[in-house]
Amino acid sequence: MKFKLLALAATTALGGCGAAGGGVAGVNVDGMMAAGGTALKAASLSDTDVKTMSDDACAASDKQNKIAAPKSKYDVRLNKVVQGFSPSLNGAQTNYRVYMTKDVNAWAMSNGCIRVYSGLMDMMNDSELRGVIGHEMGHVALGHTKKAMQTAYAVTAARTAAGATGNAVVTNLSASQLGELTEKIINAQFSQVQESAADDYSFDQLTKMNMDRKGLVTALQKLAKLDGGAGASMLSSHPSSTDRAQHIQQRIDQNK
Repeated sequence: MKFKLLALAATTALGGCGAAGGGVAGVNVDGMMAAGGTALKAASLSDTDVKTMSDDACAASDKQNKIAAPKSKYDVRLNKVVQGFSPSLNGAQTNYRVYMTKDVNAWAMSNGCIRVYSGLMDMMNDSELRGVIGHEMGHVALGHTKKAMQTAYAVTAARTAAGATGNAVVTNLSASQLGELTEKIINAQFSQVQESAADDYSFDQLTKMNMDRKGLVTALQKLAKLDGGAGASMLSSHPSSTDRAQHIQQRIDQNK
């Protein structure tokens, strides 16, 4: 759900950054043409391109964060929570890790990289955590993450026309550009429709696995209670959770 509590969530919203990319007045003709090529490439990124970008973005994020040690209480708990989930996501083997930070966040990428923050785990019980992870997997399975990555790549690469030379995607990006790309992907903002669809995906998966669905409701309710100040920027990357919680509760009542 991109529940980021750091200032990173203040970066340009993916849904509305199509006009971003630096001062146009300072771009020469060759740069403009290259940027156009980048936009075209971004719009047609293949699944292989997206996986490559996910591999690099996930690796970059892992380097910037402290990962819970194997068999630590957080690592053990996460492995317990995801038992019963499919071992693959869109054909890629799932790879779970816990970031040791007070931030409240969780995200998934198209290469099966799934990261959960200890701050989120501290405020959620197992059923709630399972519902949140299912939601994040839904964004990948429903193609939302791929679209967000296309937008992030277009904005990041077009600033220096990287990627418009016909070389491999991502390898043209500098370390700072890869960091920017990773940040945008992790903090991707999804529409209300996409969020609701990911909620439904999580609900359906939990139903198929005969797991508790109520946790998804209470997780959304907890998120709705977080204030909108400096300590709750997760709300800036997700629409209001109250209506979504009510929707899932209605589905539970209808499927008793």
